Amino acid sequence: MKNETFVTVFILSGLSSNPTFQLPLFLLCLFIYIVTLLGNLMIIVLIRITPSLHTPMYFFLMNLSFVDILYSSSITPNSIINIYSKNKTISITACAIQMFLFIDLGSTEGMILAVMAYDRYVAICKPLYYTVIMNKVTCVRLACFVYTAGCLNSLLHTSAAFTLPFCQSNHVNHFYCDINPILRLSCKDTYLNQVFLFVFAGSIEVGSFLCIVISYTYIIFAIFKIGFSRGRGRSLSTCVSHFTCVALFYCPIFFMYLRPNSAYAVDQDWMVSVFYTVIIPMLNPMIYSLRNQDVKKAVKKISVHSHIIFSLIKLCSGLFFAS
Repeated sequence: MKNETFVTVFILSGLSSNPTFQLPLFLLCLFIYIVTLLGNLMIIVLIRITPSLHTPMYFFLMNLSFVDILYSSSITPNSIINIYSKNKTISITACAIQMFLFIDLGSTEGMILAVMAYDRYVAICKPLYYTVIMNKVTCVRLACFVYTAGCLNSLLHTSAAFTLPFCQSNHVNHFYCDINPILRLSCKDTYLNQVFLFVFAGSIEVGSFLCIVISYTYIIFAIFKIGFSRGRGRSLSTCVSHFTCVALFYCPIFFMYLRPNSAYAVDQDWMVSVFYTVIIPMLNPMIYSLRNQDVKKAVKKISVHSHIIFSLIKLCSGLFFAS
């Protein structure tokens, strides 16, 4: 360790260093980020101002949108700036904060999807007990649990990663501070960190996924056993949107983190990372708004009210200027 120079800043590789792709990539990422913010904010506002959407399912959907906003904002803006920036450096402190937010929000989103699956299980398999089981206190406790568990999981991995000395290189072969590229820059053996990642993060993601699988297994058996009533058909339609979000979220997560270290490939990981950090937060509100009848009805009501208010304002302004 005598002749090693310790790292104080990291240099991110960025999304692209090719001048030909910089402008299209900048515009595309900016567009996706704006759509992500507007789409998720629309879901949150819509649920807050629509009394008919004040149910456990939409409470957790609102939390999912909130997490998606923070999740995307922790990575995308800095990545957009770095597209044209010659200096792609990031301090160790800023890198640690970004990693903490990324792991925290990613873990939280996985657990929220699991809670939403459990909510659908209760709604379809135990409809008479739904209001008793999924009461307001239970929903708040579940939300507090997933946020706390995500924070503790992230704190463990981030603190374990940044107590390591970094002296081999300061070039991070990624467009944000992900845990695996950072660990590869350490002077020390990172076997213990890899075990932590596999055990703790793996337990949360696999546990959440198993909860989803078990919930949907019971839902499918209940549908075949009791029959397809109108009420269950409506509840099942929400399951389709939810399961689509689950598939989009978990497939890249399992590919990235639950595999042997020898299977690491920079190009593949870069593409998968773009998908689940930039694309998925944009798709979630679209999936729920396009396939959910309750959300469509709420949007139509707001559109009608907005049209009436706009017409009244136009009429009043016309009378004012006429006088």
